[in-house]
Amino acid sequence: METAVVILNWNTRDYLERFLPGVIRSCRGMEAEVVVADNGSTDGSLQLLAERFPEVRCIALEENYGFTGGYNRALAEVEAEYYVLLNTDAEVAPDWLAVLRDWMKLHPRCGVCGPKLLDFSERGRFEYAGAAGGYVDRLGYPFCRGRVMHKVARDRGQYDRPAQVLWVSGACLMVRSSVWKQLGGLDDRFFAHMEEIDFCWRAQLAGWTVEVVPKARVYHVGGGTLATDSPFKMKLNYRNNLLLLENNLPGTVGPVRARLLLGLRRLLDLGSALVYRLQGKKEYARSVLEAHREFRQLRRGVHGKKAAVRVKGRKFFSIFVRYLIASV
Repeated sequence: METAVVILNWNTRDYLERFLPGVIRSCRGMEAEVVVADNGSTDGSLQLLAERFPEVRCIALEENYGFTGGYNRALAEVEAEYYVLLNTDAEVAPDWLAVLRDWMKLHPRCGVCGPKLLDFSERGRFEYAGAAGGYVDRLGYPFCRGRVMHKVARDRGQYDRPAQVLWVSGACLMVRSSVWKQLGGLDDRFFAHMEEIDFCWRAQLAGWTVEVVPKARVYHVGGGTLATDSPFKMKLNYRNNLLLLENNLPGTVGPVRARLLLGLRRLLDLGSALVYRLQGKKEYARSVLEAHREFRQLRRGVHGKKAAVRVKGRKFFSIFVRYLIASV
């Protein structure tokens, strides 16, 4: 197949039943297949696929390997020129896939691209997970065009031009299979959260561009697996942000500056843990400390001799400072 739309599922049977028909319809008339990779679900997802969607290829994994492990295992069994990673809780516009595929065909240096991501419940507003593509600030904190911190903007056409960004959301992401294989897929240490930012950043360091194509639209429910206030999700975000920086800062700013920035970030994280503790949010403070403990266990160290690539989408301001100024 030219394109494989691969949906990773873990106990989201209701979302499959609701959104999979639209994905299937959008692929008709194209050289595309729909694949559901199931991460050891126990909610009847496999039975639903067998009974209601026999045309969909199913890859049944024996346990929950997370976003990273699930996709790495599933895509090892898929042959296509383009892979699309798509969440189960996403409604797609009829032409979304053709728009993304055509963009890749016309832009051979584009390794990864994604759509404009809008809120499923409030369609005139960007969606929290990825909006219109994302950046990182000077301290390595990710943020989106269309969402800063917890403030999500309305879509007024302000991001309707295609643009190069640092990352696009894993809720819907198209990647050349050659790039996927070149980079070795997702970093398994992440399990879930920020793994797509890491992948996109590594793609840029390897010489590819990452682009958002707003003509393609996807409406995302979000929070289908972990609630936004989940201490486990907080731990993943803190831990994975450090892994993200250790992976990519050395090739972007050089190893010396990378070590300094990582050290500063770790101090800032510990400061946030103290604030959570003072606020009585002991479980959040514990999540930050657990994130740092796991980072120490998983880290591989800062390597490299000098800065390699100036990447698009790394901004030289603090998103926290901008947020505070805008809030005054």
